[in-house]
Amino acid sequence: MNVNPRYKVLFDPIKIGPKTAKNRFYQVPHAMGSGNDMPNTRAAQRGIKAEGGWSVINTGYCSIHPSSDDRPLPFARLWSDKDIASHVPMVDAVHEHDALAGIEFFHGGAYAANRHTRMPPISPSGIQEKVSELVDMHLTGPKVMDKRDIKDLIQWHLDATKRAIQAGFLYYILLCRNGFSALSFSSPHIQ
Repeated sequence: MNVNPRYKVLFDPIKIGPKTAKNRFYQVPHAMGSGNDMPNTRAAQRGIKAEGGWSVINTGYCSIHPSSDDRPLPFARLWSDKDIASHVPMVDAVHEHDALAGIEFFHGGAYAANRHTRMPPISPSGIQEKVSELVDMHLTGPKVMDKRDIKDLIQWHLDATKRAIQAGFLYYILLCRNGFSALSFSSPHIQ
């Protein structure tokens, strides 16, 4: 392939931790409307990107615990070992084309409506902001986290990491936007 020398660096391999990406084309995490309910659709869409030459392919957001239930939106989850199998087709499709597969972990914190699990949302401060119309559908306000809740949140991330590794993911990203759990601990706006 004839590449302008100015852009050659985009096609050079780059180390990411212990792994090497074959180039610098990185597909950021993004939703696509499939989640765990449509694993083959997710696998086909992400696999096409890997086949097209992208070297790093990520999932959309993936809930780590039932206290972060985002239904009715179609989202991925790793709440239990039963959820691992729905991620394997995507990982296999990405690895088939020599690309790296990543997963984006999500805990909704104060913004988790939990309409199906009926669990109370949790947050460090108990403050809830409106980030979308869906937030108006909360069943209850967020519970202020205590030390046990913080330890649980850390454990849920560790459990999700172990499940992601079993599914074949090589790395994970922590979703830290819109006041979700990870961001809530450091934001002066909601503390």
